[in-house]
Amino acid sequence: MKVIKIIIEKDQNGSFWATAENIDGIYAVGDTVEEVKESVLDALETLKMTSNPPKELNSKYKIAYKFDTESLLQYYKKILSAPAFEKITGINQKQIHHYASGLKKPRETQKKKIENALHEFGKELLSVEL
Repeated sequence: MKVIKIIIEKDQNGSFWATAENIDGIYAVGDTVEEVKESVLDALETLKMTSNPPKELNSKYKIAYKFDTESLLQYYKKILSAPAFEKITGINQKQIHHYASGLKKPRETQKKKIENALHEFGKELLSVEL
């Protein structure tokens, strides 16, 4: 299955934009990450209807979103608070706030720590049964 990698970032005006890392012609903008993700899906559907769609869209594919740290923390703060991020990452809340607000940019090791913690949390959630 082909993976379409979508990069989502926040611009200096507070809006979000996205582009596909591995397929030409997919661009999206919006005031929120949700709007951008919806716009990406619209762009994919539009590309499928063109006379020469990218071959990746002719078979099954999945979308992987690649965020900058600020956008990711802003997007998921509705679900995970700063204390929750601190608990799963080991990074203190003040530092998480600095990353989320764009006051500071995390080093590569910190970004990896956040990414790995979210993946581990996701695995834990997948193992839950009710």
